[in-house]
Amino acid sequence: MMRRIAVLDAPTNLGLRPPTVSSIPGCAKAPGALRDNGLLARLRARDAGCLTPPRYDPGDWRPGDGVCHAPEISAYSVALADRIGAIIDRGEFPLVLGGDCSVLLGSALAMHRLGEAVGGRIGLVFVDGHSDFRHPGNASYVGAAAGEDLALVTGRGQPDLAAIEGRRPYFRDIDVVVLGIRAQDEYRLDLQAAGITTRPVPALRAEGAARTAQWAHEQLVDCAGYWVHIDVDVLDPAVMPAVDAPDPGGIAFAELEILLAGLVDTPHCLGVELTVFDPDYDPDGAYAAEIVNTVVAGLAPVVAPGAVPPRLLPAGPVAPAPRAADSLPEPEPLPAPAAVPAPAVAVEPIGPDPTADDDLGDDPLGPGLLRRSAGDEPDPARSGSDIA
Repeated sequence: MMRRIAVLDAPTNLGLRPPTVSSIPGCAKAPGALRDNGLLARLRARDAGCLTPPRYDPGDWRPGDGVCHAPEISAYSVALADRIGAIIDRGEFPLVLGGDCSVLLGSALAMHRLGEAVGGRIGLVFVDGHSDFRHPGNASYVGAAAGEDLALVTGRGQPDLAAIEGRRPYFRDIDVVVLGIRAQDEYRLDLQAAGITTRPVPALRAEGAARTAQWAHEQLVDCAGYWVHIDVDVLDPAVMPAVDAPDPGGIAFAELEILLAGLVDTPHCLGVELTVFDPDYDPDGAYAAEIVNTVVAGLAPVVAPGAVPPRLLPAGPVAPAPRAADSLPEPEPLPAPAAVPAPAVAVEPIGPDPTADDDLGDDPLGPGLLRRSAGDEPDPARSGSDIA
C-alpha cells in the first residue's frame, strides 16, 4: 500500500504588494513552471486542478486600510479549504502549489475544520525564511497578508482573515513549530513571548536537518496531525534568488530535501504547501528544475512502498492555557467527536509509528555548503515585497 499525492495549484498573488507601481508579482506563475518540469509525472500524483484566484488589484489601498485584498483573500481561503478537505477525504496527501504565503490561510482553515471533526488539534510546521508575524500588536500598520500569515493563522489580526467561519485561532501558539527563520528575524522575540517554538537557521544547521525534523515531530506530539508550510525563501539566495524577498543566511537545497523527507515520513503529516517561488526571476528555468528535484526527493517517503495513508491520532492531553504573554482568548470547546460525522481518515491509537525510522542519522551537510560569488547578491529592490 502507498500514499497517493494530489497536486492542487493555488496561484494567488493577493498577499503581496506589487514589485513596482505598474507590475504584479510573478508568484502566480510558479505552479505552471513546476508542472512544466515534470513534477506531477515524477511524483505519480493525481492532478487536483487549479483554484483560480480573484483579480489582483490593490486599487487605492493605503497604509492604515488593513490588509490589502482582504475580502478576496478571505473568499479564496474558504474555497481553498474546501478543495484541501476534499483531497484529504479521499485519503490522499495534498501538495498545494502557491502562490504567495497567504495560501496558508486556506490550509489553516481546512486543518481547523478537520481538527474539529476528530475532536483534536492540528499542528503547523512553518518552514520559512521569515517569521511573517507582523500584526497590529507589533507594527504600526499591516498590509500584505504574505508577510502576516503566521500572525493571522494564530489569531492575530482583523477578523475577516483571522477568524473566518468564526474559527480563531486556526492553530494555537503551542501547536506551531517555526523552522528556518534567520537568526535576527524582526519578530523573533515576539515569537518567543507567544510561546511559539522556533529553530532558526544556525540551530537547524547545528543540529542537522534530519534531527530537526524529528525534533519538530516531538514538539507536536499532542496534536492529532500536522500541516507543513514551506516558503522557498528559507533557501539562501546564493542558491535560490527567485523569490520576492531574498534574505542571506538560509539553508541549501540538500538540507531542505532532508528536512522535508523527515517531516513527511509519518502518516501524521497531512499535507504540504509550497510558496513564493517567482519564475520571473528564473529566465532559464534552472531554479524551477532544482525545486522540482528537491520536492520529488523530499516527498519520496510519502509514495514509498509500504507508506501508510494519512492517520489522525486521537486528541492528546488537554493543552495548557496560553502563556501570560499571549493575549488571545481561549478557543471555544470542540464538540464531542460523536456529534460530528466520522472523518474519512482512520483514527489509530497513540503509539510508535511502525513505518518511522527511529534513527534519522546525522545530517552530513555542514555550514560550508553555501559560497557566495560577487555576482550572487540579491537585488535590493526586490527585498521585502511582502511588506506593503
